[in-house]
Amino acid sequence: MKPIQKLEYNTAGAAAACYHCGEPCPDSAPVIGEKRFCCIGCKTVFEILEANDMCTYYSLDDNPGISPAESGTAAKFQYLDDDSVRAKILDFSDGNTSNVSFYIPSIHCSSCIWLLESLYRLNPAIQSSKVDYLKKQLTLSFDERQTSLRKMVELLSSIGYEPQINMDSLEQEIKQESSKQLYLKIGIAGFCFANIMLLSFPEYLSGGKDIAQYFKDFFGYLSILLALPVFFYSSVDYFKSAMNAWKQKMVNMDVPISLGILTLFLRSIYDIVSGTGTGYMDSFTGLVFLLLIGKLFEKKTYDTLSFERDYKSYFPVSVTIKTDDGERIITLDKLQTGQRMVIRSQELIPADAIMINGEAYIDYSFVTGESTPVKKVSGEIIYAGGKQIGGTIEIDVVKDVSQSYLTQLWNDEAFAKDSESRVVNFANRVSRYFTIVVISIAAMSAIYWLPSSLALALNAFTAVLIVACPCALALSTPFTLGNTIRIFGKNKFYLKRTSVIEALAKINTVVFDKTGTLTRSRVSKIEFVPDVDEKNLSPQELIAAASLSRQSSHPLSQQIFAHLNTEDYRFVEDFQEFPGKGIQGRVNDFDVKLGSAYFIIPDRECEEDPKASHVHISLNDEYKGYFKIENNYRRGLAETISGMMDRFKQYLLTGDNDSERQTLLNYFKDESALKFEQSPFDKLDFIKELQTAGNKVLMIGDGLNDAGALKQSDAGISISDDINTFSPSSDAILDGEQFNRLTDFLHFSRQSLRIILASFVISFIYNFAGLYFAVQGTLSPLIAAILMPASSITIIVFTTGTTTLLAKKYGMWKMFRS
Repeated sequence: MKPIQKLEYNTAGAAAACYHCGEPCPDSAPVIGEKRFCCIGCKTVFEILEANDMCTYYSLDDNPGISPAESGTAAKFQYLDDDSVRAKILDFSDGNTSNVSFYIPSIHCSSCIWLLESLYRLNPAIQSSKVDYLKKQLTLSFDERQTSLRKMVELLSSIGYEPQINMDSLEQEIKQESSKQLYLKIGIAGFCFANIMLLSFPEYLSGGKDIAQYFKDFFGYLSILLALPVFFYSSVDYFKSAMNAWKQKMVNMDVPISLGILTLFLRSIYDIVSGTGTGYMDSFTGLVFLLLIGKLFEKKTYDTLSFERDYKSYFPVSVTIKTDDGERIITLDKLQTGQRMVIRSQELIPADAIMINGEAYIDYSFVTGESTPVKKVSGEIIYAGGKQIGGTIEIDVVKDVSQSYLTQLWNDEAFAKDSESRVVNFANRVSRYFTIVVISIAAMSAIYWLPSSLALALNAFTAVLIVACPCALALSTPFTLGNTIRIFGKNKFYLKRTSVIEALAKINTVVFDKTGTLTRSRVSKIEFVPDVDEKNLSPQELIAAASLSRQSSHPLSQQIFAHLNTEDYRFVEDFQEFPGKGIQGRVNDFDVKLGSAYFIIPDRECEEDPKASHVHISLNDEYKGYFKIENNYRRGLAETISGMMDRFKQYLLTGDNDSERQTLLNYFKDESALKFEQSPFDKLDFIKELQTAGNKVLMIGDGLNDAGALKQSDAGISISDDINTFSPSSDAILDGEQFNRLTDFLHFSRQSLRIILASFVISFIYNFAGLYFAVQGTLSPLIAAILMPASSITIIVFTTGTTTLLAKKYGMWKMFRS
């Protein structure tokens, strides 16, 4: 750590800019070396950064900082020590690790992001910090044994990033005012554009011959006056974006737009002031007005997609609640505070709750990355995002379900695929090089026409910069994929991110799980088949079997529990679940085991019905028989499998034995594609083998025993049948009732990429045609200003329109409309 430099004072009274925040420095401002600061707060922040070797912050931008409050901080945040307040603000806390999200309005540049994501260097108790720039949101994870929530807020405030904490709306999303600003800029630009057009009518109608010079001068200077707020306010975002790009040694889409605006404005002022012409202030204000209208259209369309994307974070996940009439399943949006949830093994806890009954061992690895289970006793709080890995527990809901928090878990980087989007990368590269080419063409056009006519050269230079814009290229991908993900969501196919569509489009191999994937979770017929010389289970033995099966969320366990239909279940001790094998525990005086034959009776051969699944049971190590569960395959399974045969290689991986081989051959035809008695590790290894051979693999499972395979695959789909088996390892969740449309979803994904490529072609044609006329210097800047946003709007209409037509083609339009 570097020593803090000695404080000096600026006695010269120079009006220098603050080294930290850029504000003017008053007389007798604090000085460190040659660096002047406007206040003690800015000086203190600099000292903190200097002492921690973090002055890279200042190299990312000029005067990047925010001037912090100088006093009152200690008392201001005293309320954060109150436990009831902390409970409302914290997203998660297990006594060791705490997570919290803050809205910080002062986040404004790349330097802010760098500093806030480097907070661990200022306080070692901070484990991680992530910034969402668009939402101006900071997510912190810190060790509560070493620091506190109050100290976190005080640290942020001391460096100029005070969080906005509103106790009246802690659970409400803070609304952004960017839309209001955009409307205001459009209004000012439109007002000035209309009035300058009126002032220009005499010039247009008379051709400039019958108007006295003093009227021309008067109207010209009045046009300049009206154009000033458009230049300095309405168009300022384009200049800021272009300057930020230059600082980062990049060229973005706003660079040529800014050059076009600047050229048009300065040339108009030159013409008016020098008396050589009337200028193009009408074209200038019209250009900015039309650009902002185009931006508003894009924002409205994209906000619609974004809103519906957030809304569709309501996954098809349900939860079991306990009522006076027994247990029943409800959808997550109907869960209310005060209700009692029943959480089984491997189920996710969707809302903060108080532990009531059972043995809770909560795996918070989704939240903290730490997989060691945390034991919870009656009366302790259990936070949303934990997963129960013991037996069934009962918990009372104390906070509403946070869909955004579940979305945050699902989108966590730990479960993200490593592959990058080729389409997005291609669009970004093309947009960057296209911008450079456009600037070069504009410069060469001006140089070519300059010897013959200055006006023609300026016209060509301005028109090229305005008409040729790579905006359409940048818009084609997000609007196509955004509308596709919206259509899928309306049809109960929920994708984690738009890049999953590209992954689905490249798939050439599909791997299915069987139980809970090809078969439905609810079946019509279950019967118990006792072992030789054994009788049917006694009432006490049935209660023991029901009590144990109630603990697991596996489809077969749930079917047995529903079949036994008893409310007289008992507490289960020492519950254990072995993925791919079975479950065991102690109920009263019985040591109960339920599972596959090789888990219950590994040394014995069993003849089983090939058309059914079998769950064997033993009590006190004495084999009793098995539950025969007739498999009820999903609607449209035969058509789905046969529809994929021409385009995809298909495999089946199941933990069951090969008793159903002949039945499954009716669907898959190829016997080598069937793999039986596969453990979760076997499934994972098989996926890796397929990928090593160059295959793009889609894994379709139930999210229970297939988490590893789902994560390893190029794309993983978890099938959901009204049970709380939320799996962040998957890339998508498909409602079980929509399984027969799986082929349509895959074909739709492939067609979406073709739409993007088609939009690229349209954009290139549009821009080349505009450039052809622009380089000749005969294209009016106002016409160019109309063509520029028109090209973007054309791409938006094309991409959203064609994806909508695709939805009609594949029969997804009716549900999409509803």
